[in-house]
Amino acid sequence: MADDSYKTIKALSEGYYTEKRSRFISYAIPVRTVEEVKAQVEKYRKQYYDARHVCWAYMLGPEHTVFRANDDGEPSSTAGKPILGQIRSNELTDILVVVIRYFGGIELGTSGLIVAYRTAAAEAIAAAEVEERTVNEEVTVAFEYPYLNGIMRIVKEENPVIVSQQFEMDCKMTLRIRKGAMERLKARLQKVESAYLVE
Repeated sequence: MADDSYKTIKALSEGYYTEKRSRFISYAIPVRTVEEVKAQVEKYRKQYYDARHVCWAYMLGPEHTVFRANDDGEPSSTAGKPILGQIRSNELTDILVVVIRYFGGIELGTSGLIVAYRTAAAEAIAAAEVEERTVNEEVTVAFEYPYLNGIMRIVKEENPVIVSQQFEMDCKMTLRIRKGAMERLKARLQKVESAYLVE
């Protein structure tokens, strides 16, 4: 996968797993911010107020650098870590996985818990539709009106998204393109007479 693209899930999906009468209900949820994560975790805590544990893990950002795992009272690293491990092994980001456990009366032991949380998380992720997204950047170019054709030819060939444009005596256009193609786009725009990039 290119360094200017990443994988995430399109929509909410769910999974289910049982082990020795303990029930594990799992959800994979697309999220963008830590605030969204907090709101979602709170929502599931309220919805499953009678569950023994609501464990979760999330990964945010195209660089996969923002992440956290929570065991919610289960023995350390038996719940959140295996959930996060599933997110990582599927190379996903901008995702929260919540696993709700209803205790069935029989202890699973640490290895049993790890397997159960990992499997429940894997079930929710397997049910999700994964999509690849690109990391995009924006650039604003200013130029004189007579050189509009030169700019438009580059836009047609490089195919960036036109975010905004204004055409007067001095024109301005803001373009969005995937990170990997930005340097070439900038270089071409700067070759057009009168054109300069606005910081």
